[in-house]
Amino acid sequence: MDRHAWDERHGSRHRTEPEEPNRFLVATLRRATPGTALDVACGRGRNAVWLAEQGWVVTGIDWSPVALRLAAQRAAEHGVALRLVEADLLEWEPEDRYDLVCLLYLQVPAPERHAIWRKAASAVAPGGRVLIIGHDARNLEEGYGGPSSATVLYTAAEAAGVVGEHLVVERAETLVRPVEVEDGVRHAIDNLVLAVRAEPGRRGPGGAVAG
Repeated sequence: MDRHAWDERHGSRHRTEPEEPNRFLVATLRRATPGTALDVACGRGRNAVWLAEQGWVVTGIDWSPVALRLAAQRAAEHGVALRLVEADLLEWEPEDRYDLVCLLYLQVPAPERHAIWRKAASAVAPGGRVLIIGHDARNLEEGYGGPSSATVLYTAAEAAGVVGEHLVVERAETLVRPVEVEDGVRHAIDNLVLAVRAEPGRRGPGGAVAG
């Protein structure tokens, strides 16, 4: 999908998106000590706003101006501040370092996602972490919802292999997410990778973000 298509998708009145933050992000970070955070492909800001409500100083980046406008509106409704940046992630280069970098459901083909994962990893400050959550490759045949193209799906092992080039991987796992539908509950299959940049002079992972 190109930028115009994403603008239409975000702006559609028929577009349904949960208001609450992603459950796995909340479970991973609810006991974390806040610091600076970057939400890559932040969309309409549900996760960025939750982070800001927990005390994080949040920057959100997305290539859709419609999504960013809606994210700003959501932040204002919740009484928090976000720094929002419009950029194509394939052209974007991180200029700052963050205690937390999040990428949730960035479902693009392998060359693109690997490049973006590497950029995200490079934006992690010493002691900070990167958190990647996405629709798992198994979801296409065994799960519910999510993209219908295998080219944009991946595994936790794949994401861990890329960010693990420069960070220490703490978690790399497959997760089941219940989805309520009209006829009951279905189950989507997601994956989660959490990796830390070791602080200079320390052997093990550390820093502000507690997984």
